[in-house]
Amino acid sequence: MRNNPNSPELLTPDEMAQVDAASPGLGVPGYTLMENAGRAVARAIQARFRPRRALVLCGPGNNGGDGYVVARLLAQEGWPVAVAALGPPREGSDAARAHARWRGVNVPFTQQEAARADLVIDAVFGAGLSRDLDKELIQVLRAARQLLAVDVPSGLDGATGAVRGFAPQATLTVTFFRLKPGHLLLPGRDLCGKTVCADIGMPAGVLDAVRARTFRNGPDLWPLPGLATDTHKYARGHVTILGGPEMTGAARLAADAARRAGAGLVTIAALGSAAVYRAGTPGTLVSEAPLPTLLADRRRTVWVCGPGLGPAWARGVWPQLIAAGRAVVGDADVFSAFAGEPDALRGAAVLTPHAGEFARAFGPLGVDRLAAARAAAARTGAVVLLKGADTIVARPDGLAAINASAPPWLATAGAGDVLAGLIAGLLAQGLSPWHAALAGAWLHGRAAVAVGPGLIAEDLAPALPEAFAAARRSL
Repeated sequence: MRNNPNSPELLTPDEMAQVDAASPGLGVPGYTLMENAGRAVARAIQARFRPRRALVLCGPGNNGGDGYVVARLLAQEGWPVAVAALGPPREGSDAARAHARWRGVNVPFTQQEAARADLVIDAVFGAGLSRDLDKELIQVLRAARQLLAVDVPSGLDGATGAVRGFAPQATLTVTFFRLKPGHLLLPGRDLCGKTVCADIGMPAGVLDAVRARTFRNGPDLWPLPGLATDTHKYARGHVTILGGPEMTGAARLAADAARRAGAGLVTIAALGSAAVYRAGTPGTLVSEAPLPTLLADRRRTVWVCGPGLGPAWARGVWPQLIAAGRAVVGDADVFSAFAGEPDALRGAAVLTPHAGEFARAFGPLGVDRLAAARAAAARTGAVVLLKGADTIVARPDGLAAINASAPPWLATAGAGDVLAGLIAGLLAQGLSPWHAALAGAWLHGRAAVAVGPGLIAEDLAPALPEAFAAARRSL
């Protein structure tokens, strides 16, 4: 099996251990994988650095075994390289075999040796570390002037992206076969520096040993809405957005995004004066009809509740939308309206809280944001999109995806309102809540990339056509 660095599956350390364990039974021994991993790291180093004084920090496990292979291969290419071992490998292990083939210089595992090197290769602990680093190890890692990590920087939890007390900043991280969630979740993504996923010759069928439950979000995970030649506006769905009387810009941003996403009709249901909404984008419909009247129209299949609405209004209208059995995107003030009442959110199609809103409704996130999002989705029966620089989308059955398409300049007021409208527009055209949330998150980020630094929320909807084009080009 040739490894594709763009493969969407993300494997936790436990899942990767299952894959490793299955490999020998499929014809590729563990030591072959270790040699291939070390060779991949050595090649990555040589592609980016001229020969320089290198120190390989080796732990006692398989990560350290990879390090011994790296050291041997660099030395064969004429690099001045030394090994500092935290401890000896277990007798009879693949790592012990790799250690036995290392005939070069060994130095003490000290911060002085790390400071002396021009490049430190961190092969101490891999992604499955389950405890905080010792103080002495932290001092050694801190002393590195430039560091390359094997699998992950030591101290980084590959399942959550969290730091176990300390993890060093890597210039480059080389991992193998499939990325792990911690390579994409913050702060792990930043600490890894540039991440390279290398093919190490895993046998065909090895993924049958696990059922991946986490994915990297991209166009290969979801369909784009299709258009028949005889389509019409009613066939493309009708989105209704509840507009509050005060923060009126939020509903208008959501409406523009729903229209750009392809919804055939978009209405703002004005709860209060409609004058400001009628002065907005000409193509957006505005209604002052009572909510029961609007809900009686079965063509209004998708609703957005929360952006700019105010907690009091949200608390009053939300139960009516849920009782009517419509597809509802819950955002913003919905989470304040039902703070500490997550069961009140049951019945939504998609919920889109940021971290603060999530904590309000569901309680503290903790260090395992993936687990928190999954638990919220299971409890509410909704797809939960936990917004952030490393947005997580989770569905009730436990599948989840991490979105990494968003640039930092997307962190601006109103961007979340655009996302809610975008997801609603995709729902209106027949995408499932899972696919609409995934596609919305990715397209939202790509639109921000297309605009560039200086972006304000009003720029996002006009940039969505370019984001859709980027999605089609990537397929």
